[in-house]
Amino acid sequence: MAQAASKTCEVCVSAPGSHYCIDCEEYYCENCKFVHNRQKLSRNHQFQKASDSIPEGKSRCSVHKEELSLICNTCNAQICTRCVTEKKHNGHTFSQIVDVIVQLRGDNETKLRGKINEANKKIKKIEESLNVFGNSVESVIKAINDEGNMIKRMVDKSVDQIIVLVKEQSKKEKDKLMNMLSDAKSVLVGGHTLDRKRNELDKTRQDGSLVQKINNLKEEIDKLHINSLPEFPNISFSRKSVAEDDIRQLIGTYNISNCAPVLEKKEQRHGHLYRCSGCGREKFIPFGDK
Repeated sequence: MAQAASKTCEVCVSAPGSHYCIDCEEYYCENCKFVHNRQKLSRNHQFQKASDSIPEGKSRCSVHKEELSLICNTCNAQICTRCVTEKKHNGHTFSQIVDVIVQLRGDNETKLRGKINEANKKIKKIEESLNVFGNSVESVIKAINDEGNMIKRMVDKSVDQIIVLVKEQSKKEKDKLMNMLSDAKSVLVGGHTLDRKRNELDKTRQDGSLVQKINNLKEEIDKLHINSLPEFPNISFSRKSVAEDDIRQLIGTYNISNCAPVLEKKEQRHGHLYRCSGCGREKFIPFGDK
C-alpha cells in the first residue's frame, strides 16, 4: 500500500482528484465520480478517499502486460486471457480467478462454521457434564454425611476423611473437564479470529494476490484442532453393612469412574486391605470374599 500524494481528477483534469476508483486505478473529482457511478459498466466500481492509502495496482502478465484474470488448472498458474492461446497451454482447462476466490471463500466459510459449531456443541456438553457431575458430588457428600450422622460421634473422624477424599478426587476430575473446556474455548476464540480475517478478505479486491491470502487462511483453519470428548466421570455412593472390626466399613464407599483399588497389604488378621492408587480410598475384603 502506498500513500497517495495530492492528485488531479484524471477525467476532467481540472478539479482535485479526491476519490480513487480501485477498479479503474484512477483519481476522480466529486462530479466525475458521480458520473462514473451512473454508467452501466462502472456502476459497481469501488471508491475510496484519495487521502487514504492507495492499494497496489492489479497483478499483470509479465509477457502480455494484461491483467491476470485466469488460473490454468493444469499448470496451477495465474495467466491473462492472451496466454490461453499460447502453445504451452494447449488442451489445458482454465478458471476465472474470481470464481476460484468464490469457491475458496465458500469452502473456508463452510469448514470454519463446522468447526465453530462443533466447538460450541462440545463446550455445551462439557458444561452440562460439569453441572451434573457437581450435583452428583454434592449428593454423594450429603449421603456420606447422612450415613455418618447415624453413627454419630464414633465415626465423625472417618466421615471427614472420606469427604476429603471425595472432594480431592472430584476436583481432579473437574480440573480435567475445566482444561478440556478451556481448550475448546480457545478453539472457539481462534475460530472467531479467523472468521474476522475471512470477513476482511471478503472486502479485498479480487485479484491474484488474494488467492494466496485465502489459501493461507485455509491452512490456519485446518490447524484448528478439536479434541474428541473422553468418557465423562461419574460418581456414586454404595452403602455397606455395619462391621464392628472396621469402623470405616460402617460409612460406605464411593466410586468415581476409572477408580480401581489395588492390593495394599496381605495377610491381615481378618482379610486383605486394598488401597486405590488414584484416590487413596481403602477397601477391606475379608478372607473368603471376592
